[in-house]
Amino acid sequence: MNPQEIKEFLKSIRETDIEELQYETGGDSLYFKKSDVEADIPEVKQEVIVKEKPIEVKPTVVAIKSTLVGTFSSAPSNDKPPFVKEGMEILPGQKVGHIEAMKIIKDVISKVKGKIVKVKVSNGESVEYGQELFLVDTK
Repeated sequence: MNPQEIKEFLKSIRETDIEELQYETGGDSLYFKKSDVEADIPEVKQEVIVKEKPIEVKPTVVAIKSTLVGTFSSAPSNDKPPFVKEGMEILPGQKVGHIEAMKIIKDVISKVKGKIVKVKVSNGESVEYGQELFLVDTK
């Protein structure tokens, strides 16, 4: 008997009251015995687990960073008010400070719209490339 014939044979006797069967043909011999395994198995509740893709939350607080090494200035000059303060609203393209390096002054320009929540450097402080200068809440 080939495997397909055995499967079909088992299907045909499944619904009968035959509990035990020995089959011999030529050089092949098969022995089948039904068991009450199904009656001994407790009912199992099936639970479907759905894996949800995590929701990507974009941070609302972003940093304005230094674009070069130098000395940070928060105001145009010592006798002028600072460009921005904590709590101020800023717009893209707005000047928020400047950095002087080798007598060259480069403006620090905001690329985001939002509210300044933290000024991380003070006037006259040396800054490094990539250092956070301001934290801006973009909500």
